Amino acid sequence: MKKKDFAKKIIGVVAVMSMIMSTAGCGEAKYKYEAPTEPEEAGIFVEPVEGIRDDFIRGVDISSVISVGQSGVVYKNKDGVEEDIFKILADAGVNYIRVRVWNDPYDENGNGYGGGNNDTAKAVEIGKRAAQYNMKLLVDYHYSDFWADPAKQFEPKTWAGKSADEKAELAYEFTLESLNAILDGGADVGMVQLGNETNNHMSGEEKWAEISKIVSRGRDAVMETGEAHKKEIKTVLHFTNPENFDGIKGLLRKLDSCGVQYDVFALSYYPYWHGTLENLSKVIEYVHEHTGKEVMIAETSYCYTLEEGDGFSNSVSEKDLNKNYAASVQSQANAVRDIFDTLVKTGDYTLGVFYWEPAWVPVAKVDYNNADAESVLADNRKKWEEFGSGWASSYAGSYDKDDAGKWYGGSSWDNQAMFDFDGKALDSLYVFKYLKYGATAPLKVDFANDLSVTVNPGSEFSMPETADVCYNDRSKNGQAKVTWNSDEVSRIDTAKTGEYTVNGTFEDGTAIKCTVNVANVNWVKNPSFEEEDRSMWEFEHRGDTVLDYQQKETDAYTGEWAMHYWRSSAVAFRASQTITGLADGKYSLSVYTQGGDSGAGAKMFLFAETGGETYTKDYSVNGWCEWQHPEIKGIEVKDGTVTIGVEFEGGEGAWGTFDDFYLCIED
Repeated sequence: MKKKDFAKKIIGVVAVMSMIMSTAGCGEAKYKYEAPTEPEEAGIFVEPVEGIRDDFIRGVDISSVISVGQSGVVYKNKDGVEEDIFKILADAGVNYIRVRVWNDPYDENGNGYGGGNNDTAKAVEIGKRAAQYNMKLLVDYHYSDFWADPAKQFEPKTWAGKSADEKAELAYEFTLESLNAILDGGADVGMVQLGNETNNHMSGEEKWAEISKIVSRGRDAVMETGEAHKKEIKTVLHFTNPENFDGIKGLLRKLDSCGVQYDVFALSYYPYWHGTLENLSKVIEYVHEHTGKEVMIAETSYCYTLEEGDGFSNSVSEKDLNKNYAASVQSQANAVRDIFDTLVKTGDYTLGVFYWEPAWVPVAKVDYNNADAESVLADNRKKWEEFGSGWASSYAGSYDKDDAGKWYGGSSWDNQAMFDFDGKALDSLYVFKYLKYGATAPLKVDFANDLSVTVNPGSEFSMPETADVCYNDRSKNGQAKVTWNSDEVSRIDTAKTGEYTVNGTFEDGTAIKCTVNVANVNWVKNPSFEEEDRSMWEFEHRGDTVLDYQQKETDAYTGEWAMHYWRSSAVAFRASQTITGLADGKYSLSVYTQGGDSGAGAKMFLFAETGGETYTKDYSVNGWCEWQHPEIKGIEVKDGTVTIGVEFEGGEGAWGTFDDFYLCIED
């Protein structure tokens, strides 16, 4: 039997079994969702989304759920009671399920690639179970045998070597067969996505003139199938990187020039990477104005913890956090709620939001404080391989050599799930239910940024009594009293340099840490320009010199920002900051600088002015990232005030940056 014929047979068998299973309980009472009619008391605070429609999509993508369940995971509702996850989701207000479909996510021996092993059979099962709880289905065809995203869009194995026209016909055939099986299985399909995050390429094709052929024939299959089943099914195109507004505009031009037909323009929006909500709203508005299409968010998420659950590293960590949200259950709910609010306010042509993989929890929690951690991890690895419940199995290496072939393993998403590491629903899962009327909760601290304090050696010191906090209702941010661990405080020795960590708690038990650095204090305000307020710095431009701030990590000594200068004509400027309230004594001043093309006879120096005296240090620059570190010692401050900075005079085309000014009392 040919492989293709075998696949058809399997799909047909699954479809028949699904129909039998879906009709077996037809005499049972149909599930009915009880929507709130007023704000509810809950474990999280949720501000209502004014004007949200009842039919607004409150969706989740749970493509991995079958494989995770086969690996032994049992889901529990917020009360800790084991239940069918589809019922838990429906009770939480979810009304739409998204499922990815790969053509053939198996190697030649039938071993699954992982990531849920999401073939048509999995979609049949997920669609059937979703329909039992009145949830519609969005079918996400990647037109690949494994993950498709902006970085990679591998063609299915059986499409290798085919022309774009041939791939288009294969896409038509595959979509027709697969979608019929899913509908025959009992799914209530409302939308079909043609490709996944296809910003740059799709199924091995890089030009939209070729990609459009595949999309168009895929859409033909959807239209024919919908008509045969007497269902209106919308077709969706899915892109990402909305922070790149020009990139989105370019995509729209390509779609228009190729005459691509579709119904919904979908975007991925992850608060870590994809810009502000204000920008997202502008992008969505622009898309609708220039296409007339409906718009939705096909993928989003946010983490509720920074812990790692299954022995496989997470996709997001502390460095990825959005400044508006912490890694907490409350902030996870806030992030989701704010995206819904943004879409509703943008226009009535927005359809809704899908949260990506809220149920991708650990196969088993790996606790490295327990002696059995390694054996639990070893068992996880076996199940990732056997059931495909990790993001990739080792077998995927035959298809995706550079990525899955090296980094296969478990769920990198478990800290972004809406279930905890043991499968119990988090309060944040129920944000979907609370969007219309909101939810109330006892006032408590959601999060506080950890503190950092620098203390001069030998000086008196006391821990901060309060810290800035964000409360769960986001309306009463401010200061809250902290109780510090007295034993850890007593270990701080200010007689010598060193670093100490002190743990503290607020009155409600929320934790906070303070790092105490016993070291010379840097008296320069915003010395590396990372803070938005830079009003303490003064610029004196001479001629048409451009001196400003630049966000470019490769040109900064630390962080992302630096003071930057360049001009095609002669360059001359002075940058300074006046510092007051200093103790009398001797200080040292330094800065990091790099640059080039200063010209013969260029003058450049670091300076400090205090008490009628001027201290200077000449320096020179000799190329990109060849960092110089001029330093002035013995600056004698007598009146508590000093003006520090740099002066520069150079030739045409001079360029460079300054970063990390440092003024401290000399040892």
